Amino acid sequence: KSFHIMENPGQPVIDVVLPTYIMQPSEEEKFYPSQVKAIAEQVLKEGLDREGVDGKLVEDWYDEGEDFEALSKTIADTIRTRVKAELNVSRYKLVVQVTIGQLKDQGVRITSRCLWDTQTDNYASVDYKNEHVWGSAMVFGLYAE
Repeated sequence: KSFHIMENPGQPVIDVVLPTYIMQPSEEEKFYPSQVKAIAEQVLKEGLDREGVDGKLVEDWYDEGEDFEALSKTIADTIRTRVKAELNVSRYKLVVQVTIGQLKDQGVRITSRCLWDTQTDNYASVDYKNEHVWGSAMVFGLYAE
């Protein structure tokens, strides 16, 4: 529920949003990891297989790799935007973490820890690799009351 407060004509309108006291999402509004995984997998695959992410770019990789920083931000933003648009999770705060690395015979472990309500909050994690790079995306859905 919301209403407008207008003190004087010509003054900016102030929107006041009242709390809804909705403590749990309905079945249609829940964060389902399987649906989020499908979106994240598609976006991660498209992002890492796009033209330009090739052996030359990976060979020029250095610690301050702005190209891969921009790519990981773009992938994370695209995942967040598509999940919000395609799934009914409007009351969820989405946190998306994307990690990209070279395939150079090394190992990596990505872990996370979060404090949340096991009744409403959840996460989805996907991995993808091609002949040049690997990528991991984690999407956390935290219900906002």
